[in-house]
Amino acid sequence: MTISVLIADDHPIVRDGLRGIFTGRGFEVVGEAANGAEAVALAERLRPDVVLMDLRMPGTDGVAAIAELARLGNPARVLVLTTYDTDSDVLPAIEAGATGYLLKDAPREDLFRAVEAAARGEAVLSPAVASRLLGRIREPAREPLSQRELEVLTLVARGSTNKEAAKKLFISEATVKTHLIHVYAKLGVKDRAAAVAVAFERGLLGS
Repeated sequence: MTISVLIADDHPIVRDGLRGIFTGRGFEVVGEAANGAEAVALAERLRPDVVLMDLRMPGTDGVAAIAELARLGNPARVLVLTTYDTDSDVLPAIEAGATGYLLKDAPREDLFRAVEAAARGEAVLSPAVASRLLGRIREPAREPLSQRELEVLTLVARGSTNKEAAKKLFISEATVKTHLIHVYAKLGVKDRAAAVAVAFERGLLGS
């Protein structure tokens, strides 16, 4: 059975290369799109089995296109093919409805197998992406800091001792220590310096 493929990538040379490797191998490239909006329009008209979707394209990007295809109920399976494997790229694409996620440095045989699997509705993830997603699943949920915990941490970041923080917040020194213990647990750290550093990193404290 021939698998119909739509290629969505803003680089003509990439589209040409993909068309070349897929032609005559049990696949039929039925169309090419240079951005997400074109990909959605062509997928609606051509009804391909699989859409090979780049993520970063001008105008409508890949994630927006994936979400739109899902909203429209388009039956095409979307296989992301990109050079990016950061959390900010991988997670939105998977959440939007992508069937798989491969990197452009994947061997062509892996790409063929991935498209075949995607056409069957099977999830396909490159090893790097799979381990990244597993890491996020295993990572404990981050419980937000309470307003009082943020106030204590802000004073600590400004150099206040527990005693000084207690005086400024009109609470006991023991209460300040309790708040800090909770802060350490929520941020996954063991001391004041690390708590302040992580809080800045996460944007919890002003610069």
